Amino acid sequence: MTGTPNPAAAHLPVLLDEVLAALAPKDGGIYVDGTFGLGGYTRALLESADCRVLGIDRDPDAVARGADLAARFPGRLTLRQARFGDMAEVARADGIARVDGVALDLGVSSPQLDEAGRGFSFRFDGPLDMRMEKAGPSAADLANTLPEGELADLISDLGEERHARRVARAIVAARPLATTGELAAVVRRAVPRSGDGIDPATRTFQALRLAVNDELGELDRGLAAAETLLTPGGRLAAVSFHSLEDRRVKSFLAARSGTGSRPSRHLPETDGSHEPTFRLLSRKPVRAQPAEIDRNSRARSARLRAAERTSAPAQQPR
Repeated sequence: MTGTPNPAAAHLPVLLDEVLAALAPKDGGIYVDGTFGLGGYTRALLESADCRVLGIDRDPDAVARGADLAARFPGRLTLRQARFGDMAEVARADGIARVDGVALDLGVSSPQLDEAGRGFSFRFDGPLDMRMEKAGPSAADLANTLPEGELADLISDLGEERHARRVARAIVAARPLATTGELAAVVRRAVPRSGDGIDPATRTFQALRLAVNDELGELDRGLAAAETLLTPGGRLAAVSFHSLEDRRVKSFLAARSGTGSRPSRHLPETDGSHEPTFRLLSRKPVRAQPAEIDRNSRARSARLRAAERTSAPAQQPR
């Protein structure tokens, strides 16, 4: 962060121009920003067209920060604390039956990473928390209570950590762990440092965060909710930052557009007889340009996948 008094004003979300191009905001349109965060996509949508935005975030701090932006666009921005997997129900509660676009910026937000007290990052020593909603079991709860085998599987599956069993053994031996610094130190002792410059604790922290917030399950629900809520011709734009998220989005859109060989095993099964509900805007993900990566290293791993809703009925799981 730059240390400016209003971080939202200085914040530019990753692939902003590309997301706007995919959503093609229009006057009179209604859009959902399912991961409001600092409001970057929402602000850009509201400034690009005389449209309305429903901003959703599960983090109460994000919704509170958005009050100033809502005041700048009276009657055009509605903020709700909720999970984006529930966007269809949230929209209907606000009298919105269909929307023209859905934006999803997946993963953890900059304020969550930069505030030590939220416990998302090993860059600062803070409580081992990681709860986006500030409710429910924390990362400390998982690290201190899961059996070693379950903890190893979690770190392997959600962190893609090759040394997951070694890490789980070290965590169990070091229990109880209360802070991000304690956990990071344990993992760094257990995992040999590689030459790629990535901190050895990165994958374990990712695994715990994804598990605490059920982020992959929420992504599955969010994609299905967007399919239900989008009007024919409406656009979905999803930006992911690691392979687990991107594979989920890719598999969903491939299955729903009829371009994939088979749906992902992670997604609900369908009977295979439905017409495509999405048309891909590009078969390959859109990546950040070198200039953006120079300004924001987070953009290096970003992938945007976008698609347009067809008139076919939303597919229902069997």
